Amino acid sequence: MENYSGSFNVLVVEDSPGDVELTREAFRQCLAEVHIQVASSAPEALHLLRSNGNPLPDLIFLDLNLPGWSGKSLLKEIKSDGRLRKIPVIVLSNSSASDDVAESYSLNANCYIVKPLDIDIFFEKIKQIEAFWFHTALLPSTV
Repeated sequence: MENYSGSFNVLVVEDSPGDVELTREAFRQCLAEVHIQVASSAPEALHLLRSNGNPLPDLIFLDLNLPGWSGKSLLKEIKSDGRLRKIPVIVLSNSSASDDVAESYSLNANCYIVKPLDIDIFFEKIKQIEAFWFHTALLPSTV
């Protein structure tokens, strides 16, 4: 993996402040410069995504268990919007239920990861995400 010096925008849709902070800390340890924007609900995320003043994120991390609308409803909304559907969405959930995984992929999630309970394993998963999405894959926003 080359040492990429670019910067990336990530939208984290997560209602747990602890999980948000853990994600921020994990990205601080990555090679790429990552700017994180947080939405704690689906309506807040849609507002950020549809606001003309905000650049679109390069990647979206989506928790399924959100207050009000579910993460699945938000995923459906994102993937049905012509402007937003190209943004890769990584579902990062506590659920390993086969129905949640299958439905997320049927709604066009790009990836489904179960949140590990071990902090070191969580940090390693974020590094793997960074390696793939920021150093290996070609994102629509970089073309």
